[in-house]
Amino acid sequence: MFGAFRPSPIASVGLLWKVPWKLSPTRKANVRARLKRVDSVIEAVRASGVECAALTKALELPKEHEMPARDKYTVFTRHSRGYRKGIHKVPKWTRLTLRTNPKGF
Repeated sequence: MFGAFRPSPIASVGLLWKVPWKLSPTRKANVRARLKRVDSVIEAVRASGVECAALTKALELPKEHEMPARDKYTVFTRHSRGYRKGIHKVPKWTRLTLRTNPKGF
């Protein structure tokens, strides 16, 4: 606690993670590119002739060009005012499939 390796006042106070309130155009482009890469992998597995439950489930998901912008960049949450929050506020959002929402949202 005391000595050479004590925390500085700047490090111990304030925001630790600074998450912007909206996605920048660059991050939106990265989201679209990531969705397209996932679509191409699903298509390659489908074309290979392999059949499994995970592939059947993945083929039911909408493709990137079929998704509206609202679904690409936001997700449903019952705690937010408009029942939506930015996709980048979801923990591990780059590794989750967030293409579907409850009916009506």
